[in-house]
Amino acid sequence: MTTEFDEREWELERAEFLAHHSVDTGPLAGQFAELTRALLSAPTVAGALEQVAQAAVAVLPGADFVSVTLRSPDGTFHTPVATHQVAVELDLVQYEAQEGPCVACAEPTGPALAYSADLADDGKWPKWGPIALSAGVGSVLATTLLPSARPPRSTGALNVYSWKAHGLDRADHTTALLLATHASLALAHTQAVEYAELQAEQLRKAIDSRDVIGQAKGILMDRRGITGDQAFDLLRRMSQDLNVKLAELALTLATRHTELDLPPVE
Repeated sequence: MTTEFDEREWELERAEFLAHHSVDTGPLAGQFAELTRALLSAPTVAGALEQVAQAAVAVLPGADFVSVTLRSPDGTFHTPVATHQVAVELDLVQYEAQEGPCVACAEPTGPALAYSADLADDGKWPKWGPIALSAGVGSVLATTLLPSARPPRSTGALNVYSWKAHGLDRADHTTALLLATHASLALAHTQAVEYAELQAEQLRKAIDSRDVIGQAKGILMDRRGITGDQAFDLLRRMSQDLNVKLAELALTLATRHTELDLPPVE
C-alpha cells in the first residue's frame, strides 16, 4: 500500500509541476523528444539507427540523404542504414579509398566532426571529393559515434549529404552532434549477437560490393600490370564515363572481363 500511495502522490506532484512550469520547447526540441521515445521502443539496433537517420533528414533543413557508418573492431567499415542508395555508394568509395569524412570520423582517434561546405572548392579529400561531386553532392557533414562501453566496442559516424553547395552550414553542426549522441546511445545497447545479426542481415550487399570491387581491381592489376590505386582510379573513371554505378561496373568486369575491351590507363 505504501508504494502505491507514493506513486499516486508522485504523479500528482508531477502534474502540478508541469502545470506551473510549462515551457514552449519549440519544434526541434519536440522532434528530439520524439526521437528519444522512438529509440527506447526500437526492438533492434538497426531499427534505432534507422530512426536516427530519418530524424536527421527531418531536423536538418539541408540534409537530402543520410547514412550511418560502423567500424568493426577489426577495422572494416560498413553502412547498415542509409536513406538513399547514393549514400551507400559514396560510403563504399570512402571505405575503398580509405579517405573521406565518414572514414575520418569513424576512426577511434579521428575528429569529432568532418565538414565541407562546398566540395567543388575543397581539396580535403582528393580521391573521394571529386567522386562525390560527380555524383551530384555539393556539401557533406559527418559526426563521430562514441563507442559503446561493452564489446565489440564499435565506432562509427553519422553522415549527412546535401545536393547543394552550402546546403549544410555551421548552424547544422550542433544539431548533427546531438543526433550522433542519440545514435551512440543506440549503439551502447548493442550486444555482440545483435551486431553479428546486423552485419549478416543488413550489410551483406555492401560486403558483396566490396568483394566484387576487389575482384575487379585484381583483374585490372593482372591484365594491365598496374597498382591497386591505379586500378581503383581506372574503375572510378570508367564508372563516371559510362554513368554506371561503381559496384555494378565492378560486377560486370569480374564476370565478363574476357569479353571487354578496357580503356587505357592514364
